[in-house]
Amino acid sequence: MTTPMVEATDIHKSFGRVEVLRGIDLTVMPGEVACVIGPSGSGKSTFLRCINHLEHIDAGRMRVNGDLVGYREAGGKLHELRESEVARQRRDIGMVFQRFNLFPHMTAAQNVMEAPCTVRRESRGPARERACAMLERVGLADKYDVHPAQLSGGQQQRVAIARALAMEPRLMLFDEPTSALDPELVGEVLDVMRGLAADGMTMVVVTHEMGFAREVGDTLVFMDEGRIVEAGDPKQVLTDPQHERTKAFLSKVL
Repeated sequence: MTTPMVEATDIHKSFGRVEVLRGIDLTVMPGEVACVIGPSGSGKSTFLRCINHLEHIDAGRMRVNGDLVGYREAGGKLHELRESEVARQRRDIGMVFQRFNLFPHMTAAQNVMEAPCTVRRESRGPARERACAMLERVGLADKYDVHPAQLSGGQQQRVAIARALAMEPRLMLFDEPTSALDPELVGEVLDVMRGLAADGMTMVVVTHEMGFAREVGDTLVFMDEGRIVEAGDPKQVLTDPQHERTKAFLSKVL
C-alpha cells in the first residue's frame, strides 16, 4: 500500500473559545491535488497551516508521508517536538501564502536561494544554480537580478512558488495564492500550478478558483463551520452537489 502524503484524522483546533476545526478527516495520496473551498471563516486556512504545524492542533493526528507532524506519540499521548525538529519536517513541505512575503532588499534569485543557504547550509554556487532553474520553471528566467518592487504581483507570487520549490518539497500547500492578485494576473500563477500538478507534485490548494479546481483537482473539499461538508470528484461536486449547504455556496460563487 502507498503511504498517504497527507493523512488528517479527527483534527480539532480552537482559538480561545472559538472552535475553528471540528473533526477534520482528509487523505491525500502522493501525486494528488486536493482543492479546498468554502466561505470565509470556515477553517480552510487554519487547516492548511495545521498540516505543517504553523498552527498547533488540539486533538487528532496529522501525518505527512507517514510521519506525525509536530509531535511524537508515546503511551497514546502526543508530545510536542522541539522547534528544530519541526523545522526539519517543514523542509519537505513548501507553502505559498496569499501575500508573497518576499524580502524587498533581495533580488528574485536571492529570495529563492535564501532557504537552501540558511536552512540546509548549502553553498552558494549550487543554490544559485537551483534558483536559476526554479525561476526558469516558473517563467521568470529573465528576472533573476530584479528586486520585488520591480515585479508585478503575479511575478512576485511566481517567485514565491520558486522559493518554495527550491527546498525540493514532497508536498506543496497553497493558501489562496491568487486572492491578492489583479484579475489579469491570476492566470499566470495558475499556469505554474497546473505545470506542477502535471509534473506529479502533491498539492493541497485553498482556492476560490473553481475553474482550476475542476480542471486540475483530483479531490474537491467543501468546508463550512470547521467541518468537511462534502468531498469528491471536482466535476461531480461542482455540477451535482449532494449537500444543501454545498448547493447554497456554489449557487453564489459559480
